[in-house]
Amino acid sequence: MQDKTIVDVRYFWESNPLFAGESAFPVGSQDFFEEHSYVYLMDCFAGQMDQRIFPEPANNDSVLDLGCGPGFWTIELARQGAKKVTAADLTLKAILLTLKRVKLYGIEVNTSQQNAEQIGFADGIFTHVNCQGVIHHTPDTEACLREIARVLRFNGTALISIYYKNIFLRLWPLMKYFGKVLLALGGGLKGRGREGIYSIGNVNELVRMYDGEKNPIGKAFSKQEFLNMLSPYFLVEELFFHFFPARSLPFRIPGILHRFLDKKAGFLIFAKCRKRP
Repeated sequence: MQDKTIVDVRYFWESNPLFAGESAFPVGSQDFFEEHSYVYLMDCFAGQMDQRIFPEPANNDSVLDLGCGPGFWTIELARQGAKKVTAADLTLKAILLTLKRVKLYGIEVNTSQQNAEQIGFADGIFTHVNCQGVIHHTPDTEACLREIARVLRFNGTALISIYYKNIFLRLWPLMKYFGKVLLALGGGLKGRGREGIYSIGNVNELVRMYDGEKNPIGKAFSKQEFLNMLSPYFLVEELFFHFFPARSLPFRIPGILHRFLDKKAGFLIFAKCRKRP
């Protein structure tokens, strides 16, 4: 991953928008968006949306959805009361998909193609930034955090999530043989060459491949690594976890177990932050 650039990242995601290949429906259709929303809620959040993700009313005026992908969070932010939402993404494909999505549901937002490492907005113009599962895909993750803080107003807030080195990733050198058993039983993820993900022995490659066989960059961080990156720019008010991809298993797990794993062994770490004075 060391030699990959933002150009490589843009090319991959232009060609492989989020959820493409996993859905049986045409990318950009209403069925595609509805299936994506269902999978996001039921798999990424084990069936219940976490209200901690959304900004407090005092910071709901001007919200940036940075790395909007196909617009899931853009829609949710608007539904949760954000007065003005700007959806931004590195790729034109994501912007076009977000525009289709908001039009289907009668929601008005602004859109802008942006590189999170060098955001093209003025200082201090947003009250809140939502950035979910984005900056672990870019060469300079810390530059993104610096830019998020820069575009926030005084006392502005952010909700940022990145891939987390949870217990399964930390123990993967010991568990990789169990992964091969899961693969033999039919485990894996559909689309973007991820069907054989459980055969990957190297944990860094496993993380990278989660978003596609040809995904150029995918990084996971420890809790302390994340806090160290955040601390120059933000006061961290809360950390929490979500996202245990039960859909990748070859068997169904009980809802109560999924919810437990989601909260205690999630693959995303979320930081509820406030800009440093």
